[in-house]
Amino acid sequence: MRGGRAQEARAMGIGVRAAPFTYVAHALAVAAAAMVLLWCIHFRGGLAIEAANKNLIFNVHPVLMLIGYIILGSEAIMVYKVLPAWNHDTTKLIHLILHAIAIVLGVVGIYCAFKFHNESGIANLYSLHSWLGIGTICLYGIQWILGFVAFFFPRASPSMRKAALPWHILFGLFVYILALVTAELGFLEKLTFLQSSGLDKYGAEAFLVNFTALVVVLLGASVVVAAVSPARLEEPHGYAPIPEN
Repeated sequence: MRGGRAQEARAMGIGVRAAPFTYVAHALAVAAAAMVLLWCIHFRGGLAIEAANKNLIFNVHPVLMLIGYIILGSEAIMVYKVLPAWNHDTTKLIHLILHAIAIVLGVVGIYCAFKFHNESGIANLYSLHSWLGIGTICLYGIQWILGFVAFFFPRASPSMRKAALPWHILFGLFVYILALVTAELGFLEKLTFLQSSGLDKYGAEAFLVNFTALVVVLLGASVVVAAVSPARLEEPHGYAPIPEN
């Protein structure tokens, strides 16, 4: 039976384990967090919720959005592949908690962006980045609520959970990719504003922002590949099989 499932996995073109991609993703996540903190603290002056320099308020936005939706979101997606031998209910709880923390950080990050705009006399929601950002956080929240109800409490029947799992995975990856696209647009938008205000296009800060955006792309690619690859070669299915009991 196991041999047949392994052959099926190879026939589907996913005859590689997820583990190597999770290792790469962890390393890229650490690099991305360090780079965005270096940018906002060293180059942009620091972080603050209240400050006379309103730019410090904005700086909270990219830090929390990257650490929340991108990094914690990545870890939540990969938890089933990182801890395949753990009890399914335990990994499911970790998955749920990480996504919940990501949502909280994202809400605070968006709040800081609005606060910066309002206190600086800048219009809100005028760019594609902001439109996608609001859409992404709404879809992220909907995905979390539906997942909580279907798979955690009160939980659907085993047959319904098994039928819903592929859609949960598909929609979750769609929202994750949408978050990646939104982050890339955010880096591009902010760097364009800075360069139009006199920032050296070939200076250290510009290169740091561009390399951070590149690391985020590579992180996202690693996570997506890990998500669609089996934790074991005999497990060709999604995050983890839904138990029948």
